[in-house]
Amino acid sequence: MCVVSDRHESILKATSVVYPGMAHYSCMWHIWTNIRSKFKKGHLQLHELYFATARSYTLDEFNERMLKIEEVDLRVKSYLYDIGYHRWSRVHATVNRTFTMTSNIAESLNAVTKDARELPIFDIFEYMRTLLERWTKEKLSKAKGTFTYLGHKYNKELEDNSTLSQKLRVRASTDHIHTVLDGVKRYIVCLENKKCSCGQFQLDELPCAHALAALRHRNETYENYCSPYYTRKSLLLTYEMPVNPLPDEGKWDVPQHILDEVVKPPAGDKRQPGRPHKERYKTFDEIKSKKYKVSCGNCEGEGHNKRTCKNAPKKK
Repeated sequence: MCVVSDRHESILKATSVVYPGMAHYSCMWHIWTNIRSKFKKGHLQLHELYFATARSYTLDEFNERMLKIEEVDLRVKSYLYDIGYHRWSRVHATVNRTFTMTSNIAESLNAVTKDARELPIFDIFEYMRTLLERWTKEKLSKAKGTFTYLGHKYNKELEDNSTLSQKLRVRASTDHIHTVLDGVKRYIVCLENKKCSCGQFQLDELPCAHALAALRHRNETYENYCSPYYTRKSLLLTYEMPVNPLPDEGKWDVPQHILDEVVKPPAGDKRQPGRPHKERYKTFDEIKSKKYKVSCGNCEGEGHNKRTCKNAPKKK
């Protein structure tokens, strides 16, 4: 278990209180946006290099890509080192982050609750409750409609690895240790420890193409070599707890000491001068109205300029 977020100090403090001792990692996308704003050099080269470095499965791959980052901009390497490699690099992480390498779920929640934040406190809680109620039901229905041993996402990854494994050659050293040949490259697979020298088997907790080739050589199936969290059974357990409906407000049994409590508004910071900025979307009628159209001045037509207008006076 781990927490992935941006590098805000309040998040670090709060998670250390609620989940003491739990690993905390930084979203690699937030780090990239910081790099892009701080260092105005080689963005096109650094973009691909940085994300490839973050997703590296072996230390050799990581070190090789860090050297390339250093060649583009030495300051970026120092910046990433100061953050701590274990916070954003897959291979240095103390807990297997498996397929989770960004904080996309948090960004999705931010987007879907954007308008709801303007509601009163009770209404926003009810909005969140109904949202989770609907999502849980949809996910549970999808899990029940899954008839493979693994969930859809992980089963697709396994099928891709299985296709890649067809062209590999296997040479067994012991019952569990195999040498897998991929052209001129050589990989060592240990089925007993669920490890491969490519790094994917142990970090993704899913058989890589080399491991699948070794399993096929042994006439053994993959079920015992996948993380139990990827299975259909775990998906059903994840969404089996319902988000209970809320009864009508007239049916609530509220304790008297709660009813007697007076909640005062928070003492917020001093309001900044000027009108608060809030984007307002134009209606269809406003867009179509002349208020948002520009006339050329030579006719009643709109949406063109003087040079393209047919009624513009001709030069002598």
